[in-house]
Amino acid sequence: MQFPRLLTAFSVLALTGMVSAQSSSPAGDYEPPRTEYGKPDLQGYWTNASLTSMQRPANYADVGLVIPPDRLQELTMNHHQNVRQATDDGLVQGELLDGSDLAQGRGYNAFWVDPGERFGVVRGQARTSWITYPEDGRIPFTEAGQQRRRMAYDRARTNDGPEGRALGERCLVGFGSTGGPPMNNVLYNNLYQIVQTEDYLMIMVEMVHDARIIPINGEHRPAGLQQWLGDSVAHWEGDTLVVETVNMHPQQAARNAAPLSEQGRIIERFSRYSDDQILYEFEVTDPAYYSETWRGEMSFNSTETRPYEYACHEGNYGLIGILAGARRQEAETGSD
Repeated sequence: MQFPRLLTAFSVLALTGMVSAQSSSPAGDYEPPRTEYGKPDLQGYWTNASLTSMQRPANYADVGLVIPPDRLQELTMNHHQNVRQATDDGLVQGELLDGSDLAQGRGYNAFWVDPGERFGVVRGQARTSWITYPEDGRIPFTEAGQQRRRMAYDRARTNDGPEGRALGERCLVGFGSTGGPPMNNVLYNNLYQIVQTEDYLMIMVEMVHDARIIPINGEHRPAGLQQWLGDSVAHWEGDTLVVETVNMHPQQAARNAAPLSEQGRIIERFSRYSDDQILYEFEVTDPAYYSETWRGEMSFNSTETRPYEYACHEGNYGLIGILAGARRQEAETGSD
């Protein structure tokens, strides 16, 4: 199969230079830009768009965490997202859609998604997963943790009212944990804006325009205040900003990329790795869900692209249609 669009985007030269293009590996004495109060400046526009996913797909089990340079071109060209973009889900340019593209179980054809074209480069290495430990790149759920998560999903999967629909569908938080923690890349809208003062860090997430406002050297809020994206506080350890999150909103806690109970916590670390990259590290601990603490690393790359307005429900009749369809079904079957 030939991929003309891919070959334009991925010449052999571009592929072999992929690591250096995404990451300016710093010298050991790299000096980050600093704010007026002396701390590393994390501000700007950043993206984590990437072919790399939180967990390592089974087809990369033989590869491991780091992609060997001699396999990078092959794996990039054959990645399902790049194949999808090259073939545009089999649609023919210039022909009107007749609905057959939806038969593939997708809400969008390839034109509408923007997942990234390259594997993530962390510490100068192309990675198959953001998770670095356990070594298999998989979240170490216990059976009790899996059951707890399934029960939460089952309770939420109803058409009785909008409360039963997914949080992303309701435009409350971005799907796929794009707002975090940990912040994860998804099919599109993978942009972030960071604004920083001496006392606060603000991360504006393009998806649903979630905004994490994190106090530096502050204290956790009372446990009764359960908010979307959790309760986060930060402090500096040298040139690394360390963020601790607890007490995630109960509707989000079990459905997050990293489910979190009242016993759990998530630690994030932000470090300027180079002039064009932030090294983002995360650590998740929760005995209610996991057999052990698991960790990961991600790169946030600087970008000149600005976030789009995310008018999530403007002109969106999907949620209304789903609930109206459920009411019609109930009327036809006589059920409540």
